[in-house]
Amino acid sequence: MAAKVLTEHHAHGAVEVRSAGSEPGSSVNPQVAAVLADRGLSTDSHVPSLLTYDGVQEADVVVTMGCGETCPVFPGKTYEDWQVDDPAGQGRATVERIVAEIDARVTDLLARLNSKHTHDPPAR
Repeated sequence: MAAKVLTEHHAHGAVEVRSAGSEPGSSVNPQVAAVLADRGLSTDSHVPSLLTYDGVQEADVVVTMGCGETCPVFPGKTYEDWQVDDPAGQGRATVERIVAEIDARVTDLLARLNSKHTHDPPAR
């Protein structure tokens, strides 16, 4: 969920972002929500949802965070597995570090996607 909120913030509508989990919780982690709120980002509209095969199949890029064998894999998709700590039960400083790490990964991914897009040959 943090990755979705951060991607939407940095991408300014240039990409469609979905967030889902193989074992979604019933609500947004309150510590994560607080850290994002301190950055001026809201999680109010986010409801944890279950990862589906259709959702993965429709995506161009799939970012996983340790879902292992429960994540569906389709040929031709770009997959990245971001090994980040689980914020559940962590203190504020640890959650801030986790959110900062996700933020850095999001900005890196967006830069790589933008670079790839700007270097693609024109469609004929």
